[in-house]
Amino acid sequence: TDLRKQVPETLRDYSLDRLLTIFRKVCDAIAFAHSQGVLHRDLKPSNIKLTPDGVVKVLDFGLAKALEAAHSAPDLRKSTMTADATVEGALLGTAAYMSPEQARGQPVDKRTDIWAFGCVLFETLTGAPLFARETITDTVAAVVGIDPDWTSLPADTPGSIRRLLTRCLQKDARRRLHDIADARIEIEDAMTTPVEPPRGVPRRWSPLTLAALCLGIAMGVVLLWVARGRFGL
Repeated sequence: TDLRKQVPETLRDYSLDRLLTIFRKVCDAIAFAHSQGVLHRDLKPSNIKLTPDGVVKVLDFGLAKALEAAHSAPDLRKSTMTADATVEGALLGTAAYMSPEQARGQPVDKRTDIWAFGCVLFETLTGAPLFARETITDTVAAVVGIDPDWTSLPADTPGSIRRLLTRCLQKDARRRLHDIADARIEIEDAMTTPVEPPRGVPRRWSPLTLAALCLGIAMGVVLLWVARGRFGL
């Protein structure tokens, strides 16, 4: 089963911890490819498979390219755009998940896969593709020129995951996360750290805290009533 078929229906039913476990394994797969000198360049939900026993597989390296060769810019004069946003000769990948440098036909490196990873994680959390528009042209324009709608993330998204997405989805590759292993660390931290509500969202008080507060208010009212009767206040 691929992520495209499970977003938003099935994966939105998973706990946040389960989702983070899946994406931690995706990080491992991408890190292994990068360690072998290979870029994926077409990471998207349909290329991430979940087996019935919980194994996560990153497949379809059809657009993969050696890191050394990926640094050279493609000759776009020989390229033609196809319906699925693949450019023959440039091999840009699927439009909604390509990085800004891919969209511009510029040299790419492993930060392109990190961008796509951020797009897939964002889509899994929100249930909707981040940059997909009605046409390829509009989609590419969104990738290059429109910032993510951070308010669309669920209110309970951990702050560390919000920061991770911000670092993965920097349009300037120089400011983007440089290594997918760092994303894995952020995910692990989010899985072991209590969820902090985002700024502007009030904390939910536990029943014990509410009971203690009510008791304190009641005692204050009683003491005030006694004082008024005793001292004629």
